[in-house]
Amino acid sequence: MAEEQAEPSARFLTFEGGEGVGKSTQVKRLIAHLNSQGISAIRTREPGGTPKAEAIRSFILQGKSESWGAGAEAVLFAAARHDHVNELIAPTLNSGKWVVSDRFHDSTRAYQGLTGGVDETLIGRLEELALVGHVPDLTIVLDMAPDVAFARVAQRAREEGIPAVGDRFEKEDLDWHKRLRDGFLKIAGDNPDRCVVISADQSEEEIEAAVWKVVCQRFPEIEQNRQSA
Repeated sequence: MAEEQAEPSARFLTFEGGEGVGKSTQVKRLIAHLNSQGISAIRTREPGGTPKAEAIRSFILQGKSESWGAGAEAVLFAAARHDHVNELIAPTLNSGKWVVSDRFHDSTRAYQGLTGGVDETLIGRLEELALVGHVPDLTIVLDMAPDVAFARVAQRAREEGIPAVGDRFEKEDLDWHKRLRDGFLKIAGDNPDRCVVISADQSEEEIEAAVWKVVCQRFPEIEQNRQSA
């Protein structure tokens, strides 16, 4: 009688980076890769992922919190993240499924902290409350010069015939986005065991291949699971 195939341990992966670097596309592609290897995985996003968190997302990205300042926005993001972790991320991981999120706590550190000027101590305390110990096993930071990223977004909008209207953060000036990029690179440099930087200034297929290579190297159980299938 053949042994029952063991499901690889549930993992929590996140994608980070500035506006327009292609995180959402790569999250979808990674989920497809994982599923093709017999690994159950879900994709989610931040802010959002649950009804309450999505409501906070809408409030922030519509610019309704902008006048409150970066500190208040950090608190709102933490509230959304707390619900996201408790209602979706933790239960999914506990069920044995992998979770891949388009943004997580590093975005608050980069946007409101390193770029927005919110005190690092406050950011850290908000993280403690919101994460409840759920730090990602791997974070992929997609890196691209902001002017190149925005040019691609504008080109895509023209091709699809949709208006390129910026949200709360997309409308910030180029200098702000350059500082944001530096913030993400600093986070990656400070957390080399968790974060891997991949250039987003290449084709979607090339980025996809680079991401998959990193994921397979980091989690050898993927290959083991494929061989035993």
